[in-house]
Amino acid sequence: RPDNAHSTGVADSGRWSTKRIAMYALFVALAMATSFISFPILPNPAFSFLKYDPSGIVCLIAGFAFGPYAAAIVSILGFLPHVFTSPWGALMGMLVALAISVPAALVYRRKRTRNGAMAGMALGMAIALVVALVSNLLVTPLYAHMTVAQVAAMIVPILLPFNLLKFAIHAVVTFLIYKPVTALIDHAA
Repeated sequence: RPDNAHSTGVADSGRWSTKRIAMYALFVALAMATSFISFPILPNPAFSFLKYDPSGIVCLIAGFAFGPYAAAIVSILGFLPHVFTSPWGALMGMLVALAISVPAALVYRRKRTRNGAMAGMALGMAIALVVALVSNLLVTPLYAHMTVAQVAAMIVPILLPFNLLKFAIHAVVTFLIYKPVTALIDHAA
């Protein structure tokens, strides 16, 4: 069949075809590119070291379009370039991206509606918030010359608002653009 001329051996119904690999690669490239766009979102200049990057939006949309495996692949590979320049930051970025996008994709897979997307993102945001705060407690002292107590003191005044704002931006932007983007993907396929 012409549709399977470039198949990797598994039917295109949810698994690995050339088209699917190309779409995943596109999302990975977008996640990589957007991971380098970062800027502070907290008004206090003392916290400008906490930067927002929109790569989580790409991970969420990949998960909504192709499912939790795509969300996981894009979340991990999207931060791969940062492993060489900021290994601890890359690890934390991967963990948080996985924590928000995979649960969101799992919920959306069961309920493919706007309410399902919102519920999935809410669950992902809650899990990602816990992962972000715990990983800050565990990882930040390894590279930032801070004690666990110093990091813990930053949770309520700094880390919690930053992560809530970050995830809210991810959710709002994803909610606004995922339907048009997935319609475009479906049209291209």
